[in-house]
Amino acid sequence: MYFDTLSAALQMEGHGIFVWSAYVITALVLVWLLLSPRVRRRRFVARLAAEQRRNQGFNPTEAEGSNAPGS
Repeated sequence: MYFDTLSAALQMEGHGIFVWSAYVITALVLVWLLLSPRVRRRRFVARLAAEQRRNQGFNPTEAEGSNAPGS
């Protein structure tokens, strides 16, 4: 299939909208499949770091001892 002009290649005898939209949708899905795990990993690592900062210095035995009667 050969086209004389760029316009003819984009139109593809009336089928261009379907062909090019399929290419665009495929490209978007591939980009999403590549980026999605990275975004989820960053969020997980950030949540884990925040949880570790919250728990840093927390000693359960000291907390129990401070609530004991007579302390």
